[in-house]
Amino acid sequence: MRRRTGLAVAGAAALVWGEWLNRRWSRALVGDAEGGDAEGGDAERGDTERGDTEGAGASSAVVVLGYHNSRATVNLVNRWRVRAGIRSVTTPGGGHGTRVIFSGGTTGDGPTEARLMADYARSALGFDGPVLLEDRSTTTWENITNVIPLIEDVDRIKIVSQPAHALKARAYLRRQRPDLAERLVRAEDYRPGEWIVVKPLLALYGLWTLRALRPGERKPGA
Repeated sequence: MRRRTGLAVAGAAALVWGEWLNRRWSRALVGDAEGGDAEGGDAERGDTERGDTEGAGASSAVVVLGYHNSRATVNLVNRWRVRAGIRSVTTPGGGHGTRVIFSGGTTGDGPTEARLMADYARSALGFDGPVLLEDRSTTTWENITNVIPLIEDVDRIKIVSQPAHALKARAYLRRQRPDLAERLVRAEDYRPGEWIVVKPLLALYGLWTLRALRPGERKPGA
């Protein structure tokens, strides 16, 4: 009995830890809805309040980063990233004022990650807003380098992936173009309870993949 109780407590603790760490990463290196100061208390606002503060006159770009996709059909991870990207489009009227940029090259002989994600957004999710493709990148650094020309003219920038990977991409944008990094705002790629069973594993992988970031790049409000 004690052993089962101990395992249950350990399992619950792992789930809470994974949830907390992914939430923390989702709020690092992002500003408020105006694309300015880094988030502190603003990170705690709900979805409705963020939507209200994002003025109708401001332009936005949602950058969805691709994941290794060697097959001719879009894989599970990329399908989730597309869904998170589409729900990050907050402009009224179905997102026609926000461009969605799918970024990812090819890792095999089939279509690029960008093309697979864009096709999924159109055919499966019915997204009919503006879509741009960046189909040359094979690394996260290249993702950011190659999307910069596509986001230079917008007021707000959202980068969508699993929270640790999105944070890594935001840190790379901060290094390559600090002026554009000031326009970063939080995307809807973190939701409490979503993927909760695998979040401890995502947290462990995130700690490994973020090991090269500077300490200040990992903290909310940095």
